[in-house]
Amino acid sequence: MDIRTAVRQNRRWWIVAATAVIMTLVPSPMGNSQTLPNSKAPTLREIATIGLPGPLGKRFDYLTIDRPDDYLLSAHLGAGILYVIDMKTNKLVAAIPGVPGIEGVVYVPELHKAYTSDWLENKIGVVDVRKMKVVAKLPTDSKPDGSAYAAPFHKVYVSDERGKAEAIVDVRTDKIVKTLHFNSETGMPQYDPAAHRIYVNLQDQNLFAEIDPATDKVIASYPVGECQGNHGMTLDVEHRRAFLSCERNNLMTVFNLDTHKPIAYLPMADGADVIKYDPGLRRIYVACFSGAISVFHEDDPDRYRKLQDFPVQYKVHSLAVDPLTHRVYAPEQQENGKPVSKMIVYDAVQ
Repeated sequence: MDIRTAVRQNRRWWIVAATAVIMTLVPSPMGNSQTLPNSKAPTLREIATIGLPGPLGKRFDYLTIDRPDDYLLSAHLGAGILYVIDMKTNKLVAAIPGVPGIEGVVYVPELHKAYTSDWLENKIGVVDVRKMKVVAKLPTDSKPDGSAYAAPFHKVYVSDERGKAEAIVDVRTDKIVKTLHFNSETGMPQYDPAAHRIYVNLQDQNLFAEIDPATDKVIASYPVGECQGNHGMTLDVEHRRAFLSCERNNLMTVFNLDTHKPIAYLPMADGADVIKYDPGLRRIYVACFSGAISVFHEDDPDRYRKLQDFPVQYKVHSLAVDPLTHRVYAPEQQENGKPVSKMIVYDAVQ
């Protein structure tokens, strides 16, 4: 990185940070929700670095957790590798090839299988985590991305982003049993175990779609208000809230799953992508490729505040949260402008 580039990036960082502080002082127009000033206290503390064998400087994407084995599964998109990391020891267990352009990854615990979204070949990969290898591939529409598992229905839902579709896989047969088509690119889906619903972001139309997994029919779709480009999603099932990362205007939007309406908007750092919720700490984390993890706190189901834009390396697109340890995992593809391939482990600071 030359001096002029560094100056430009630092200037951009301070503009983003200053804007976030100003915006957090403005009350939200939605009901009793409001955003409050950033806390100066750090919200995360780095405790470990895990070196990964893939090519340096290549983009990572989604992560998920295999709880029976305490594995972290990490998609290295640019390398076409699925990493399996032991969260107890912070050691790499396996680097599984054969998943070109892997973006999404979701785990099915009762089968010890992971389903990967391999957009360079437009296929869903089926990975046997006990054998540590790809055992099947399922053709989809264009650019499979985020995914979710509806356990009672034995189905994985994969958003074909550019195909404007949702592929539905029966994990008992490893067959695509249905594909739903929309008039919008599809963002991250999530399964709601309380309502027994699948939710999908329709990011071109700024809509939140609801699917009944018993019939695989779209029940309805709802506007997400000021949110533009609702790509990322995570759920607070207990309090009936969805948290959306809105890529086009950098707002974290809180959506009421019972009334089907947005209730709060909070500013994120630039370049928001993957969003995760820690129910134990009632924290929301958003990976932002401008060089921050935006951290929010849920004071109650209608009141939220931004804690911090926690500084990380540039181009951090994704993260995962372990709800048992409250640790946050974030892969890095560069460090101070130099290409790397590593996983950073953070403890939550309370």
